[in-house]
Amino acid sequence: MEGLGVAANVIAVVELSAKIASLCIQYSRAVKHAKLDIERLREEVISFAELLRAVERLLQGPDNKRLSTSQKLRDALGDCFLQLTQLNKTLDSGKKKKIMSRFGVRAFKWPFERKEVDNVIKNLERCKQTVSLALQVDQTTLILDIHQKIDLSKLETARGASFDSHVDETDARCLPNTRVGLRQEIAGWAEDPHGRCIFWLNGMAGTGKSTISRTIAQHFADKGQLAGSFFFKRGEGDRGNAARFFTTIATQLTIQVPSLSPFIGNAIDADPTISEKSLKEQFQKLILRPLSKMQNVASQASRLVIVVDALDECDREEDVRTILLLLSQLRDVTSVCLRVFMTSRPELPIRLGFKNIKGDTFQDLVLHEISQVMIKHDISAFLQYELSKVRVDRSLNMDWPGQENIQALVEMAVPLFIFAATVCRFVSDPRWDPKKRLATILEYEMADQASKFDRTYLPILNQLLAGQDEVEQEKLAREFREVVGAIIVLANPLSSVSLATLLGIQQDDVACRLELLHSVLSIPTNKAHPVRLLHLSFRDFLLDPRKRGRSPFWVEETKTHERIACKCLQLMSKCLKKDICNLHGPGTLRSEIDSQSVDINLPAPVKYACRYWVYHLEKSKCCIHDSDQVHVFLYEHLLHWLEALSLLGDVSQSIRMITALLSILNAEKSPNLYAFVHDAKRFALYNRSVIEFAPLQLYSSSLVFAPDKSLVRRQFEKCIPPWIQRRPDVQANWGATLQTLEGHDGAVISVSFSHDSRLLASASGDKTIRVWEAATGSLQQTLKGHTNRVTSVAFSHESRLLASASWDKTVRVWEAATGSLQQTLEGHTDKVSSVAFSHDSRLLASASWDKTVHVWDVITGSLQQTLKGHARKVASVAFSHDSRLLASASWDKTVRVWEAATGSLQQTLKGHTNRVTSVAFSHESRLLASASWDKTVRIWDVGTGTLQQEHSYKVRLVAFSHDLKLLASGLIDNTVRVWDVATGSLQQTLEGHTDKVISVAFSHDSRLLASASWDKTVRVWDVATGSLQQMLERHARKVPSVALSYDSRGLASASWEGDSKDQVWDTATGSQQQTLGGHTDRVTLVAFSHDSKLLASASWDKTVRVWDVRTGSIQQIIESGSYIQKLLFDSSDSSLLTDTGRFEVDRIGFSPVPDPFQDRKSRDCHQGLGISNSWITWNTERLLWLPLDYRPASTDISRSTVAIGCSSGRVLIIAFSSAVLDSHLR
Repeated sequence: MEGLGVAANVIAVVELSAKIASLCIQYSRAVKHAKLDIERLREEVISFAELLRAVERLLQGPDNKRLSTSQKLRDALGDCFLQLTQLNKTLDSGKKKKIMSRFGVRAFKWPFERKEVDNVIKNLERCKQTVSLALQVDQTTLILDIHQKIDLSKLETARGASFDSHVDETDARCLPNTRVGLRQEIAGWAEDPHGRCIFWLNGMAGTGKSTISRTIAQHFADKGQLAGSFFFKRGEGDRGNAARFFTTIATQLTIQVPSLSPFIGNAIDADPTISEKSLKEQFQKLILRPLSKMQNVASQASRLVIVVDALDECDREEDVRTILLLLSQLRDVTSVCLRVFMTSRPELPIRLGFKNIKGDTFQDLVLHEISQVMIKHDISAFLQYELSKVRVDRSLNMDWPGQENIQALVEMAVPLFIFAATVCRFVSDPRWDPKKRLATILEYEMADQASKFDRTYLPILNQLLAGQDEVEQEKLAREFREVVGAIIVLANPLSSVSLATLLGIQQDDVACRLELLHSVLSIPTNKAHPVRLLHLSFRDFLLDPRKRGRSPFWVEETKTHERIACKCLQLMSKCLKKDICNLHGPGTLRSEIDSQSVDINLPAPVKYACRYWVYHLEKSKCCIHDSDQVHVFLYEHLLHWLEALSLLGDVSQSIRMITALLSILNAEKSPNLYAFVHDAKRFALYNRSVIEFAPLQLYSSSLVFAPDKSLVRRQFEKCIPPWIQRRPDVQANWGATLQTLEGHDGAVISVSFSHDSRLLASASGDKTIRVWEAATGSLQQTLKGHTNRVTSVAFSHESRLLASASWDKTVRVWEAATGSLQQTLEGHTDKVSSVAFSHDSRLLASASWDKTVHVWDVITGSLQQTLKGHARKVASVAFSHDSRLLASASWDKTVRVWEAATGSLQQTLKGHTNRVTSVAFSHESRLLASASWDKTVRIWDVGTGTLQQEHSYKVRLVAFSHDLKLLASGLIDNTVRVWDVATGSLQQTLEGHTDKVISVAFSHDSRLLASASWDKTVRVWDVATGSLQQMLERHARKVPSVALSYDSRGLASASWEGDSKDQVWDTATGSQQQTLGGHTDRVTLVAFSHDSKLLASASWDKTVRVWDVRTGSIQQIIESGSYIQKLLFDSSDSSLLTDTGRFEVDRIGFSPVPDPFQDRKSRDCHQGLGISNSWITWNTERLLWLPLDYRPASTDISRSTVAIGCSSGRVLIIAFSSAVLDSHLR
């Protein structure tokens, strides 16, 4: 088959398979004693042929050219053809053509024994596997071409984090004859099929952990077993935190395991913002779920290793613990054996993190406890190797540096490899004599009191002052502390250029101070690249408080932080301003802003100052007070700073920073600054979401909707744009609402704080639970798994677990830190409505519509009690604080109190007259509160209680009078209220409806007001007196819409009646003039033309009908294609304007009447003012964002004024200047 292509090979093998299957049928008919073996063989051959037909279909597909040239597939098919040829030959020879003398027919003899059939089938299975594997490899190549180039490019990764990054390419690896035993142990762990998931190598600073990590990573990379690597480094941007940890690992995984690529690509397509989500969500979607969906990979890649170095340099302790918990879940992956090699210092957060995961998940080894003999050997080998290179390069004597000196250096170094590495860099500097430099180091050999780090770094630093007089030494030391002191305490490394800008000193001065420090700092030749510490021990050495007054190089950490904080404030005050990127459009979204524009207008030192000035202020431990530099900066630049952080995507961080400022302020000593910062926190929390996605709304929406007495609003009121002529009436002070969290796609049904107050969980009808950081409102996790709406969430008392109840009849228990599912509790036969943990976290109770309460053991998930007795659905459960009692509330109007341990009924509390929906115990477990649909809250003390009542009403709709002087609002308390537009004062409260008012309309002369209600009536009121003029009662069902003709003589009402009719009435007499039938579903809107001759009606049947008012005849039927929510004629009566577009009106036989209000642009849904979701728009452009509390339940727009009826009952009137808008947004 060598000369054939892949397609021809497939055809040949398929034909041969068909021939063999046919032979098996012949044998089956002729042979009596081997039918089972024959059938087994035939089925295997048919199965193989089906696989080949699948290959054939692929060859006919769009990627046939790639597959048709595949050598792997060609070779696999060739091997299979040989196997089948031999099988065919054997079967063919088994046909014995002998004459059966007795029967006179030809017979077959089966040529195989059973064991031989088993071997043949095994060979065929091997052929199938070979073809499948070859096909998988070829398909993987295609997958990589698509997904790696397109989908994976959307993942944000940490630059320089991989072991072989260009940034760290000069970092050392272990020499071949060093760390031999340790490397063998790690290699053995990786190959051991029973090895534990994580290998934790820990050791104190300077013991060579990172060198070992790089060596191990290189070893596995060479063997094709490196799944990914991440080398943490404090102060190195994304390498100093966990935000890009899992995205970086996922990207690397697809290279080693290409079949993962489509699954990861699908996850990115489903959630393009996955890089910004919580660690748990990134891990689940990008790593764990793709691995679980992937089929087993080929054997040679079945053992893969992820290398994680210096986990202790990850900034947030909680992230460290989360990473450990998540990585431990890899032990359950079956598609590939994925191990994690990890190094760190033995810091407390990491030790606690390992303590919280299963003991059989990891093994550890303490590096500095390895035999001193082995450490000395390895350090000696390293020194000899590195110094021999110096000897050759500098043409030194063959006996240099000498074994005695090597041994002295080894003794000085043990157990710190960093000493040896630093010495070698110091001695090898080509600008200096290596012999003199070595002698300088050895001078410290006999300094018994010198620490290991003194011996490492003092020889290098002392040469900075050598040969200088006392005055010069002090000057050089001061400049060293200023420049190098800043470098070692920076939260993120800066280039020498950016550092000079931040510190306000000359670039040349920075370069001079760094010139002799290449042994301890990574100083790139490109001045735009950051200056980095080579090892954290250098920082520890310079900040050591024991060196205060003893070393000229000692850096006073707090003073250095204070100085940098001041420099940050100075730089921001100089550079920040309103609309720093020149966006102009107030509704421009951050996602629409070019990142290059941000980089140009916010250069690196300004970005640093914005992000870290509070960090340095905190670390300085200094006091801030009224009228100081911080106070002045916030008074002048708070909004500019928040705008900059929005552009940088760090709004949540701003809230943490403001909170940190509050923590270091003394309210009594600095009352003005404290009050302003406190107000700034309320301002940032309330506006977090809009600041995050639309930076310039800071100066409009955020200020306009801030309370009148907000200090931030008062200070920056001058920044409110001039196109807002009349501002809405807002509350005087900040209310109880700190922030509003948006993100669910369905109704939010339940919320719960963790008991440590760090997290907030929300349950939704969108089938998800969201976990938020309580302090900032940032989303931490989205928990998915329920298949119906989630109705209740509750944290365990120690905040470790989170339980959720759902209409899918299950309760799920999640680990709060990682979001991993711990238990799925099944047993209820109907929807689960409520969950609650006992306060000792041992029990979990669930209430259900199946009329029962279940009590579960939290640890085992076993059902402990089923509490029966309620006659209807159980809506809520709660444990007493002593965990002794359990209360349940039911739709049967009762509350029952049970003994939690035994399930025995203690009390049945009766008194509510409607469904009881919620129960809660007082802290001392003596009182029990219950809430009911009877609008009461009852507080019980074993059967007695007091009653309280509270309810409120909401605004459903608003409408302007045509003279723009009045505004009417309909409320669900069955009333209509009339307001004065100019003053905002209430003019009339119109009472009479017996159900919700859902539509109001003024007559064209603004004298009459019509209202429609769910009480099936239309009422006409005199606006001036508030008296009822007419009550129109002929509708049989709810009236959703009403309209008055422009001549004020006619009134039209829409109905939900079965025949879907409109009614036309005479306003003077109340008599019915027309009944207009024709719609096939509910009529929802009606509107008159300006000449009062036509009436339009919109219906749920997705049509708009136009009627002749005088005759009642239908003039036109318009197919809208969707539900219409806004309906009106334009000024010429030639078009109908709707929320879905403009429709032409057939005016044959009618003459248009000029409209005195032709300039009302707001009547055109595409020009002037409009409302789109949470935005007020101008010519369809986003203009002013509406906070959730001010979102419309109903609206009306007239000329340049917008009226909004809010669900809270508040009515807003906002006036705009069209002239200013036209010039501003041109």
